[in-house]
Amino acid sequence: MEVNEESEHHLMIEKSASPIMLIDPRKARFPCCIVWTPIPVISWLIPFIGHIGICREDGVILDFAGPNFVCVDNFAFGAVARYFQINKEKQCCSSPHKIDEQYEQDRPRGDESTWDDALKKSTQEYQHLSYNLLTCNCHSFVANNLNRLSFRGGGWNVVNLATLIFLKGQWVNKAAIVRSLLPFVVVLSLGVLFGGWNFIAFLGFFSVFLVSWFLVGTYCFKSLIRL
Repeated sequence: MEVNEESEHHLMIEKSASPIMLIDPRKARFPCCIVWTPIPVISWLIPFIGHIGICREDGVILDFAGPNFVCVDNFAFGAVARYFQINKEKQCCSSPHKIDEQYEQDRPRGDESTWDDALKKSTQEYQHLSYNLLTCNCHSFVANNLNRLSFRGGGWNVVNLATLIFLKGQWVNKAAIVRSLLPFVVVLSLGVLFGGWNFIAFLGFFSVFLVSWFLVGTYCFKSLIRL
């Protein structure tokens, strides 16, 4: 018995409070997690920007990857590089009468709210939405799920969600760190070498534009970025 338990620890990265909720990167299973991976080109220029998804209780990844399309168990842009696991019993409010009011009208009466119920509801909603990098993207989808779950009381948007995964997200392994940051280092080095201050100015403008857009769209014009 002890031998089997030790072997499981070698196969899995982390074990949650529930014995069945095991994270297994090799099988791309991240139960009740928010997951992140770099996006080609964009993450090469701004490494803290990437693609994000949320996982069912069985660890299957769901991510909004294109117009009217939510990927199931096929994470767009490659393997998971970072993850943040949620303790759904302690950090989520699954009772229907406690769920965030803006989603209550969409919930059928008598429907018991569970983690997978909330994800199913958001998936059905986003399967009828057009994808837009600036106004309706993968972060919008995950924030929508977290608000349905009332994770830490709700109020999630693309900005605080990106901040959460940037500050609290755990790297899957050292290879994931290299895969995520090495392209940025290479592009930055080549850009400075061949472009000098012009490249630095472009990179600074591009970064400020994206960050400012999401800050303004989230906190000043709240209807601009969909949640």
